[in-house]
Amino acid sequence: MSAPGKVYLVGAGPGDPGLITVAGLERIRAADVIVYDRLVSPRLLEHARRDAELIYVGKVPTPGQTQDQDAINATLIDKAHEGRKVVRLKGGDPFVFGRGGEEAEALRAAGIPFEVIPGVTSAVAVPAYAGIPVTHRGVASALPSLRATKPVLSPAIAGAEGSQASPRPRSTGRTWRRQWTRSSS
Repeated sequence: MSAPGKVYLVGAGPGDPGLITVAGLERIRAADVIVYDRLVSPRLLEHARRDAELIYVGKVPTPGQTQDQDAINATLIDKAHEGRKVVRLKGGDPFVFGRGGEEAEALRAAGIPFEVIPGVTSAVAVPAYAGIPVTHRGVASALPSLRATKPVLSPAIAGAEGSQASPRPRSTGRTWRRQWTRSSS
């Protein structure tokens, strides 16, 4: 059996392919295998080598095309055991609501070397694109980050001074700007 390859847990950024890091793009260009999810811009995959194996592991139910987390972990381990350079390309940052921690644990337990390439998280990028600072001296000195599919206000942070970043799939930049402007007046 050959020496194991290496897995790179790469954050693809918040959807705009221009926001991936240089290190992330270098790993894509050098990869033998790219295991990617539904939040990755297809334009990033254009940077893959022609002979790279591309494996879609999105979690939106598409018959025959999705995998659960254990299957994704097994794919990463199996491909690395073949001695290949594997990029696990994830939307945003692999360690911010991205299950990168679970993947890192599985790789460590299997004795597979890995490296984490951070990505720009949407919790910061979306407000920034809308012109909203997530921290601002005298206005917001903290940044609690919540994962929620509907508005949630934790008693622990209800009285905290600061911004609250949580996914708001139906919000627009204009809505964020109005909300921020009202709360900072």
